[in-house]
Amino acid sequence: MILHTEITGNGAPLLFLHTALQTGAVELEDQREYFNQNYQVILPDLRGHGKSVTENFNLNNYFQDSVSDLVETLDDLNVQKVHLAGCSLGALAALHFAKARPDRVQSLMLSGIIPERPDNWEDINEKENKNIAELLKDEETAAYFDQLHDGDWRAVLQSTEGNDWYPFDQTKDLSDLHMPVLFIVGGDADLETIGAVKYPKENENIHASILPFAGHTVHLDQPELYNNILDQFLKQVV
Repeated sequence: MILHTEITGNGAPLLFLHTALQTGAVELEDQREYFNQNYQVILPDLRGHGKSVTENFNLNNYFQDSVSDLVETLDDLNVQKVHLAGCSLGALAALHFAKARPDRVQSLMLSGIIPERPDNWEDINEKENKNIAELLKDEETAAYFDQLHDGDWRAVLQSTEGNDWYPFDQTKDLSDLHMPVLFIVGGDADLETIGAVKYPKENENIHASILPFAGHTVHLDQPELYNNILDQFLKQVV
């Protein structure tokens, strides 16, 4: 499917992929404003989010479907190759895309991914599901997401209830990535900081940066630092 996409700016294409239950235009406003002076900033809504409505939401095939979605979307925009940045769900989609279609990725920026399956992953996932259930009891929160998404956003949440949804088979090994890669991680995200040591050892194309006073959504917790580091990385690889 062709994803609903907003584009601003001029220059080399720079595509950002948002986190779960967000949209490109809403979540990545700071990045759009910072980068659209020198880049063509491309902000799609991943399938099942915002205006990218799909009736067949299945996280078992989600990342493979996202690869196809991004190919169709870039073809529709007549964009051959992009600098690609993603966080959390967006980073997982970006990683799958970079592995499946390296010919379409000039550089890759990842944040908010877990490199190794924790021994207590089932407990972590169960706790997160309980937190989500409590959140959804708040009518104001539910109304906000109803306004943000045209499709059934609750299906996104329901798809993570099982313990096997996370693609650790992909995040555990980035040695096959041949484009320049920047791994940005918040210093407070304990499960993710492992990658700052692990990934560069496995692949000389990978560079890592740990940002202080930031957690899982490093681009929101430290937007100025995130933008500056990403900008410096891009200037090295353009």
